Amino acid sequence: MASKSCFILAFFFAISFSCMDIGHSARNLLQTPTLPPIPTLPPIPTLPTIPTLPQGNVPPLPTLPTIPSIPTNTPTVPQVTLPPLPATNPLQNIIPTIPFFSPPPSTTTP
Repeated sequence: MASKSCFILAFFFAISFSCMDIGHSARNLLQTPTLPPIPTLPPIPTLPTIPTLPQGNVPPLPTLPTIPSIPTNTPTVPQVTLPPLPATNPLQNIIPTIPFFSPPPSTTTP
């Protein structure tokens, strides 16, 4: 327990000494003479205009060949009928139910 208090005391002294240096530096910055104004920069020259490119004759794109269509006389897939599902869930007969007990009555304090 004593080591914690010594650590806290040392930390407090370190913080207090660092604050004195910061305050002294800030005071020195406030006492600096005023600087001459910054000279203005020369204006930026305007950019030259972009020349227009010559327009050439572009040949037309080739046409795509037509895709043959799927013939309509393909055989049909036979329809599969599934048997009806049972009325009760078969898993219900396999998994036993877990009885839940009611919680004990709560005690009241006067």
